[in-house]
Amino acid sequence: MQNLKVPFSPLHFQNDTLYLLDQRKLPLREVWVRCRDSRAVWQAIRTMVVRGAPAIGVTAGYGLYLGIRTFQGNRRAFCRKLVEQAKYLDSSRPTARNLAYAVERIVKKVNASEESNVLRLKRRVLEEARNIHQEDILISRNIGKYGSRLFKKGDCILTHCNAGGLATSGYGTALAVFYAMKEKGISFSVLVDETRPLLQGARLTAWELQKSKIPSTLICDNMAASLMRAGKVNGVVVGADRIAMNGDTANKIGTYGVAVLAHHHGIPFYIAAPSTTFDLNAKTGKDIPIEERAAEEVTELFGARTAPRNMKVYNPAFDVTPHELIHGIITEAGVLLPPFTRSIKKIKQLLLK
Repeated sequence: MQNLKVPFSPLHFQNDTLYLLDQRKLPLREVWVRCRDSRAVWQAIRTMVVRGAPAIGVTAGYGLYLGIRTFQGNRRAFCRKLVEQAKYLDSSRPTARNLAYAVERIVKKVNASEESNVLRLKRRVLEEARNIHQEDILISRNIGKYGSRLFKKGDCILTHCNAGGLATSGYGTALAVFYAMKEKGISFSVLVDETRPLLQGARLTAWELQKSKIPSTLICDNMAASLMRAGKVNGVVVGADRIAMNGDTANKIGTYGVAVLAHHHGIPFYIAAPSTTFDLNAKTGKDIPIEERAAEEVTELFGARTAPRNMKVYNPAFDVTPHELIHGIITEAGVLLPPFTRSIKKIKQLLLK
């Protein structure tokens, strides 16, 4: 597969080492973390050195190779080791579907092979990880192409969390729409939700858009309603971490609230996501596991205490937006429209190939 260029990339693989841009340090510092084994990759995913469903999937693919790189033994033992490492990496974060998709795809590829030489099997794992990486870039480009057709000159578009180059292989899902609009010469502006509690909007999306010279304004999460009522929002585009077969979508906590507000004010609300984010085994949003994270993410901000000690905390990392609130789902295969149980069949066919 050809090497596709991106404005910037949050990860690259070279000399059996995975390099990840530490997104916990942005926007103040650009620090790269080196991962040489699957344990380091697991830790990087879990602690959000890397985040965003597509980027996590690509990272896990390389992590699977690093987990079997030094293995010595026969094919049968190798395949057992591969499955073991796939399950291990999949346990790092439960909600993002792309993670499971990547490791399952690689395991399936190896199991389907009749190759008995373990060295060549290792190369096959790495080759498939690289294919997933390059495909993610192409998919993001196509999402941008289709999504850019939904908006017009002068529109102001709201986005929540970070679904840009940092969340993928360098181009984005929701932000791919903005990059494509800029490339077409369409003038527009973006409103960026700060996205509590980890401020992925303020720290990451704002950094990306500023770096790419896209007109944008940062707002607190609780400002969206008043701006919508004032007629200052023409549309909403967000990413996704897992999509059920009826269109119910899990994304960063707070997305559901934005969708409710958009619905109330008659503003189109779009999801932008690759086919790999769809979960064939999830019939509805009730089948999507929701990760809960540490209390300190809510009670502290950059190490400073912001809540009383011993305060009880509930900290789900994601929520589920019901399909009834979604105007359309922008994918690499086009924009899926309601009823999603019908339009998602196109994605199901892609995944079952």
